[in-house]
Amino acid sequence: MNLASFKKILVIQTAFIGDVVLATALVEKLYLHFPAAKIDFLLRKGNEGLLDNHPHINKVLVWNKKTSKYTNLLKLVGTVRNANYDLIVNLQRFFSTGFLTAFSGANTTVCFDKNPLSFFASHRVPHRIGTAGNNVHEVERNLALIAQWTDNQTIKPKIYPSKIDFERSAFHEKYITISPASVWFTKQFPKEKWLEMMNRVGEDTTIFLLGGPTDKEACNWLKNQTRHPKTIVKAGEFSFLESAALMKNASMNFVNDSAPLHFASAVDAPVTAVFCSTVPSFGFWPLSTNSVIVETLEELACRPCGLHGKNACPEGHFNCSKLM
Repeated sequence: MNLASFKKILVIQTAFIGDVVLATALVEKLYLHFPAAKIDFLLRKGNEGLLDNHPHINKVLVWNKKTSKYTNLLKLVGTVRNANYDLIVNLQRFFSTGFLTAFSGANTTVCFDKNPLSFFASHRVPHRIGTAGNNVHEVERNLALIAQWTDNQTIKPKIYPSKIDFERSAFHEKYITISPASVWFTKQFPKEKWLEMMNRVGEDTTIFLLGGPTDKEACNWLKNQTRHPKTIVKAGEFSFLESAALMKNASMNFVNDSAPLHFASAVDAPVTAVFCSTVPSFGFWPLSTNSVIVETLEELACRPCGLHGKNACPEGHFNCSKLM
């Protein structure tokens, strides 16, 4: 089709917070090549705040997956069909978004070949997982979906904290942030290790502990246990973009292989990322100009134990986190 006819585009990424952040690189690239197009974004309920203030996104569609998941999916199919999209880019590799894409009525659809309904798409792209010595970042994987209509150049993800977000999170003394939690246990640097690090931070530096509402208990434990006199818990108090704004101006941000790592990449904040059971070659290393990766130097036969984290160490020892 004539590339100039891409006037309405939908990007689908209904996975976790960090996945949505990394998908914004695709939005940046689409805008660069189709500046007149209306670009919409479909995500899961709870993640919509990530795209507030985004100058290149026309509309955010929200799928409530926790309540009446499939009823809401069918409603979305109707909404998407009525929108008459020219191009749908599906980043997800699961049946539900494959179903949505297949019945979207869009002129052109593209998804990864690992989606079980990819044969319905007009274009299928291989989903490549990197290996040691042949790294492929998630951003590169995503951008491959639209390379045939754009180019092969990598572009960074980007989120847009507002002036108000920066004002609400402003702090005018030297500080660092620590985001100690993760959805997955084996992606979390042990709290005792975080505590050991906090106790070595100079007293002229304030420590902010960040995370969602479910991370507040872990952050409070660290605050109550540390000897550091200037520790502030903000878990559950800041929005996604307020947290990103605070991270942007920090001396350093310490994170796990989790969403805050990608917040840092998307605002080019300094970041030190700790990898426990997962490895950077999976494609989720930091993209910030100032970034450091911390991982064990021990050769462990059990590491990595999976592409994502696990609820417990399969071997029972969790040496990938302890031997650092």
